Amino acid sequence: MRNAELQLKSFGNIPVMHQTLLSVLNGYKTPNNKISRWLEEGVLLPVKRGMYVVSPELTGKPIVRLLVANLLYGPSCVSLDYALWHHGLIPEKVLEVTSVTTRRSQTLETDVGRFSYQHLPDGLYPIGLESVAVEGGGYCLLAAPAKALCDRLVLSRNLRVHSVKSMQYFLLDDLRFDADESGMINLEIIAAYRQSGHKTALLGNLYEAIKQWQ
Repeated sequence: MRNAELQLKSFGNIPVMHQTLLSVLNGYKTPNNKISRWLEEGVLLPVKRGMYVVSPELTGKPIVRLLVANLLYGPSCVSLDYALWHHGLIPEKVLEVTSVTTRRSQTLETDVGRFSYQHLPDGLYPIGLESVAVEGGGYCLLAAPAKALCDRLVLSRNLRVHSVKSMQYFLLDDLRFDADESGMINLEIIAAYRQSGHKTALLGNLYEAIKQWQ
């Protein structure tokens, strides 16, 4: 394997920017042509203009879409249904990587999957946000279980849940939430969301519903 390919492999599953690739290819007269060939050969996979991931066939490491989600559109944090599934709180695999952001809402289709971003008020965004290590190296911003659940409720429109009992029905029947794993939910995060002034009654019912299961 040539030196450039060895350097490319060393990036592992961390998304790489175009400028970084140019520095790797500084000995080439036409580095952009080399990048184009890598794309044609599937050695590089495009994420967005100027951002790529190296093929798992070269690196031996899987693409971590949590990392891609953070870098594709930010500031953002993986949350909502994808985070609930990632934490093992809902059973069905979620194919679209869902995130919250302080910017405007956006949905992006890429060669490595579909990524959606929903706007969350600035005051709520940092609550329950965690930096977690991912497979193969690197860190991503991921919602704690309680944040993912709160974001799901805050961003759901026309949610008619007016009691603790109806909240439990919603969690079990609509989200298919695993009540046996309710110990993962940090009630202090729900309390912080409620104190923000957003959907206080709804979040109060969530707090009591989870507390009864714990």
